[in-house]
Amino acid sequence: MGAGVRRRGRWYALQVLYAMDLNPEQTVDNAVDACAEAADGDIDERVLSFAVELVQGTEGRRAEIDDVIQTASRNWRIDRMSRVDRNILRLAVGELLASPEVPTKVVINEAVELAKRYGAGEAPAFVNGILDRIAQGVRPKE
Repeated sequence: MGAGVRRRGRWYALQVLYAMDLNPEQTVDNAVDACAEAADGDIDERVLSFAVELVQGTEGRRAEIDDVIQTASRNWRIDRMSRVDRNILRLAVGELLASPEVPTKVVINEAVELAKRYGAGEAPAFVNGILDRIAQGVRPKE
């Protein structure tokens, strides 16, 4: 799977996680379908498959992921973070925990790029700082 497919998959997964954050009763399948419908079905199957894998992995470990984020974000409660920042962090932490084959630098860089594109002014620095702290605990040898 190419880097472009993975990047678009992360972008799409962020949209799905954001939608689920807005409506916590929504299932992964329903959120994926709603986002696909909003995109007029113009989503490559490989992108969709990777996005679903990321969302399922993130949602399956959400309590653990939120605890990791909360511990690393010393001055911010997770429920006080912007929805965009919170879900970028969830997505990245999920990937750090579940995909050791993806280098830490790649996970962090992709999350920062998402923050630059969708977050507010300080989001990239905020996301980078939190993920750097998390990565030191989760992947200390990298």
